[in-house]
Amino acid sequence: MTSLPTTSAAFTGHRTYRHEADETLRRTIRALYDSGIRSFLSGMAVGFDLAAAEAVLDCRKSLPGIRLVAVIPFRGQQQRFSATDRARFDRICAEADETIVLSETYNSGVYAVRNNYLVDHAATLITWYDGSPGGTRYTVEKALLQGRRLIHLHPATPQSVHPAPILF
Repeated sequence: MTSLPTTSAAFTGHRTYRHEADETLRRTIRALYDSGIRSFLSGMAVGFDLAAAEAVLDCRKSLPGIRLVAVIPFRGQQQRFSATDRARFDRICAEADETIVLSETYNSGVYAVRNNYLVDHAATLITWYDGSPGGTRYTVEKALLQGRRLIHLHPATPQSVHPAPILF
């Protein structure tokens, strides 16, 4: 069972992440653990999500009670990955403390549902966000609208990230 949002953090970031901030990511996880965060949710996408999940698993060696929750947008998502990333995905799922599959099949809204789930179930969002449009921007803006704490690891994160205005 997923922990309360007050004791959970989630990750969102770009597929283009190439391990530039792995040590900073581990330090951030440790600092959040020290502040009482125990569950870490990964959306299990290629790039930052998988690297973040691996960082949690690595930290689990020295942080008792830390949990990894793999939040998978649809069953079979990994079939769209390269062979290397499929193997990473499968290994992470096997080692995760909990796996949540949000849809049995792909549909055009599954990634938004996953991103909403991450924000709704975490007090803190750890991001690898460079300001470009897409799912990461959507998730960051939603987190801001909901008053979540954001920790930006990307050096090019815009100084001022604001939620999109609500038009109706």
